[in-house]
Amino acid sequence: MRLVVGHWPVSPMGPFADVMVEHADGRRVLLAPSLRVAEFVAATYRFDDIVIWPVTVESGRGREEWTVTAGPLRLAFRPGRSTALGRLLRLVPGRLASSPGWAALCDVPARLLMPGVRTRGSAGGGRREWYAARDLRTIASARASWDGRDLGALTAVEPPVRFGFGSVPRKPSLTRVVTTVELPAAEGP
Repeated sequence: MRLVVGHWPVSPMGPFADVMVEHADGRRVLLAPSLRVAEFVAATYRFDDIVIWPVTVESGRGREEWTVTAGPLRLAFRPGRSTALGRLLRLVPGRLASSPGWAALCDVPARLLMPGVRTRGSAGGGRREWYAARDLRTIASARASWDGRDLGALTAVEPPVRFGFGSVPRKPSLTRVVTTVELPAAEGP
């Protein structure tokens, strides 16, 4: 089972968290905290099922362990240190890092360094999306369960997740990222 937790302290919809789950059989499930968030995320990524659940993420400065609760999911993980790439990403000025041009420039090196990772692409429905990674940290340890069943040891994200145009790093990580989704003119904000 592969998990991608989105923790969005700032967004046009206010702060929220969501979880994208890909089961071992390939079934993709979105756990979203509201219909509004579910509709937006599902219009940007692909899922087989969408479930509305309260999604909570407890994190922050001074907390060694992050916890995520969403319906049947219980996840606790401890981030490690920033990787060398993460330290480099923190040096890029925010305005530059979040520009479409920077995402285009970083797309090829990202693919070479982390197969499956993309920094820009078509998000479906006429939407374009780009990512600005601002830090990359290892995951030192994690425990997860689904419906009370232990999900086992932390392993590589393999096969890659199939929610959108790209995957996540193969090595489980905590990535601080600015995501921009450009909507088609007809859709509006």
